[in-house]
Amino acid sequence: MNLIKQLIAVATVATMGFTMTAQAAEAPDALVKRISEDVINTAKADKDIQSGNQQKIMALVENKILPYVDSNRMTALAAGRFWRQASPEQQKALSEQFRTLLVYTYSGALSQIKNETITFKPLRADPADTDVEVRSQVNMTRGDPVLLNYRVAKAGDSWKIYDINVMGAWLVETYKGTFTSEINKGGIDGLIKTLTDKNKSLASKPLKANPATPAK
Repeated sequence: MNLIKQLIAVATVATMGFTMTAQAAEAPDALVKRISEDVINTAKADKDIQSGNQQKIMALVENKILPYVDSNRMTALAAGRFWRQASPEQQKALSEQFRTLLVYTYSGALSQIKNETITFKPLRADPADTDVEVRSQVNMTRGDPVLLNYRVAKAGDSWKIYDINVMGAWLVETYKGTFTSEINKGGIDGLIKTLTDKNKSLASKPLKANPATPAK
């Protein structure tokens, strides 16, 4: 899978960040389409973002994306059985570092968006469902469309993303393999250190499309 295509798709599908409380009755696919198009259009129209302004790109991710991604659930799913073995302090540290990695990953991918568009497919879900999968594709300026699905769950009056599938690969499952490998080598603390070191490295470099793994 082409990494840049994957990360653009991840960032595109993740760009759903507006409060959803007021639109709780709105269908998940309609909500995603409306908000994702708004964020993509913002990125396309902002000269600073197009020129790679790191602060503005990361602010866009922080304000309009990450608050509405369930990073705690993503971390728990990626850690699998090891999550239950971790102490509350370790869980907190792991979630924080994973969330920071997502910020850099989404920011790097968002900085690559130029003229991509999204096409959404009909939603296959009942109105009463609280956990749904929305299917779509990112139409690339060059090359074939990137197929993607994502899972969102309803919690109270809001919807939050907790997993993304890009061209057949679920993001959580991808992280799960890396997390397991790091934990087997150095335990939960070893994984936290790897994530921390990766985030420090990313903080010292210009934004770019980075692999969605904590590997060094």
